[in-house]
Order: sequence, then C-alpha cells, then structure tokens
Amino acid sequence: MNQVIETILNHRSIRKFKEEKLSSDQVQTIVEAAQQASSSSNVMAYSIIGVTDQSLKNELYGISGHSHVKNNGHLFVFCGDLHRIHQLAQDHPNKDIEENMESTEQFIVATVDAALAAQNAAIASESMGLGICYIGSLRNDINRLNELLKLPEHVIPLFGLAVGYPDQNPEIKPRLPLKAIYHENQYLPFSEQQAHITTYDNEMQNYYGSRSSNTKVDTWTDQMLRKYSKPTRMDVTPFIKSKNLNKR
Repeated sequence: MNQVIETILNHRSIRKFKEEKLSSDQVQTIVEAAQQASSSSNVMAYSIIGVTDQSLKNELYGISGHSHVKNNGHLFVFCGDLHRIHQLAQDHPNKDIEENMESTEQFIVATVDAALAAQNAAIASESMGLGICYIGSLRNDINRLNELLKLPEHVIPLFGLAVGYPDQNPEIKPRLPLKAIYHENQYLPFSEQQAHITTYDNEMQNYYGSRSSNTKVDTWTDQMLRKYSKPTRMDVTPFIKSKNLNKR
C-alpha cells in the first residue's frame, strides 16, 4: 500500500485544532492541489474563499454552531461559481447562455467541480500532517452566509473546510461495507444490501459504545431515519433559484 492510499484510508474528521495558523505557503499549496482536481470540460465552476478575519469566523460560527469554524488553522469556503462564465458572456451579446446556465445540469457541474476540488484540498492537507473537517452546517442560514461573503449572482456557498494542526486523535469511523456501496453492472435490490447494513449497524453500535469520547447508543439506521424525518435547510432551494441556478 502506498503513502497516498494510507493517507486516504487514515482519514478522520478533526474538530479540535491547535492555535497555530497555516502559513501562506501551506494555504497556497492546498489551493493549488485543489485546482488540479478534475473539472467538467475545464469549466472550473467553483471558487474558494479563505476566511482569515476572526470577526468573520465568529459570524460564521453563529451560523454553524460548531467551534472549529472559529478555531482552526485556516477556514476555506467552497462555492459553486458560474459568475465568471456569465460575466464573459456580457461582452458577447450574440451569445445567449441564460437557459443553459440556469439548468440543473450546470448546477450539478458546479457542485461536483467544487466537491472534487475540496477533496483534493483535504487529501493534500492530510498528507502535510494537518487535520480537516468539512462543514455543511454553514448552510444553516444560507442567505446570511451569502451576505457575509458578498457573493454575486450565479455563485452559491456549498460548504466549509476547516484545516489545522490536530489537537485530538479520534478513532476512524467505520464505513458501510463495500458490498452495500459497490454494485456491479446494475443496481442491486435493497434486499441484497440489507444484511450488510445490519452488519454495519452492529459495527457502529460497538464503535459509539467503545470510542474514547462522546460515547452513546446509536446505529446508522436510526441516525438516517432521524435525519430524514425532520426537514432541514428548506430555504436552500429558493435561495439557489434566487441566484439564477437550477431553475430549469
């Protein structure tokens, strides 16, 4: 097994960081690694906002509620971004791009491009001995997040990535068995996945009961049923459409 695979398989979310900030060289390396991610048709339909202003971090903490949003070595916010393309078209009035730009397809392109770039950034960070944590809770108030970051039309904030020097060493959280995730040639009926999910529920129950902190009694099935029985962030849909994305 090579070092890259070892880094990937050793991933765990870090939610407590030392006070040391990342250097400008480290930030540049992480962003350059992100930029080398695959991109649909080389659109590169994303932007990355580095948050260094502590008062702004505190505002974002007010949205998220997670302390690692304000206490980290560096905070990146990944955005889906078609604003650049839209602006290029303003100088070419004979090019009508509105219908295409507002399509669900281009919304998917932007979100996938951003996610691929972020995962490159995460792996690069971890390979440098840093820890990372993705922060979807920034969408708890997506309109306020949009205002704070001063995002123009056709740019949407997707998630944060907190990076820093780890001040904890949590256990690696188990994942679903491969046979519940990997389907060959066609999608397997749920009945063929269910036994693997039951195995995973048992593994997760043991994990939560034996880990070094925040022990509890829970399973993956129970977590998912709780999560999806409570509508969450329902303001995201009208917000996305208000930015003239995912309208068609």
